[in-house]
Amino acid sequence: MEDKFVITIGRQIGSGGKIVAAKLGKILNIPIYDKELIYIASKESGLAPELFEKADEKSSKSVLGNIFGFAGALSDSAASMGAYLNNDKLFDIQSKIIRELAENGSAIFVGRCADYILRDHPNIKSVFITAKLEDRIERLCGTMGISREKAESMIAATDKKRPAYYNYYTFKTWGAASSYDLCINSSVFGIEGAVRTILDFIGR
Repeated sequence: MEDKFVITIGRQIGSGGKIVAAKLGKILNIPIYDKELIYIASKESGLAPELFEKADEKSSKSVLGNIFGFAGALSDSAASMGAYLNNDKLFDIQSKIIRELAENGSAIFVGRCADYILRDHPNIKSVFITAKLEDRIERLCGTMGISREKAESMIAATDKKRPAYYNYYTFKTWGAASSYDLCINSSVFGIEGAVRTILDFIGR
């Protein structure tokens, strides 16, 4: 196995995908990129993080704003990028950063179509984490301190948003076994079992 490797983790909200990623990162001693990508993209591009947050895992091509409406969000250099920014442009910026990070060293990427963006990487393994609905609800209630009703609402909304984003940019099907190298049900394997399975799968 080559020295540099990449693990990408797609996940259902509440499945424990972020926890699995965090444990893998600690064991393998490699960085994890999730929401951090928003702030790296902001720093690299000169655009306010709010722009990337608005477009985060959304497939819509609608204009986010023009250089006048987002005057406070754009630096002078960023304003020269054009009269407006849409989600596709922001996706391109974030994709470039994901490729650069993967080129510089081993890493774990959570979501953001990283498996597709890095599809030509010589040493990539893509994983999808799923779980039973009841377990997802329980995990969100426990980790976020929210009501069952709120957790159900978050799951319903995110389960629409993430597939739309992934399918739009990758031309694959979010959550389908054929779209990934490995799919794990954390309700069956547990978090620790999921971590061990991924480590075995990548030969670490």
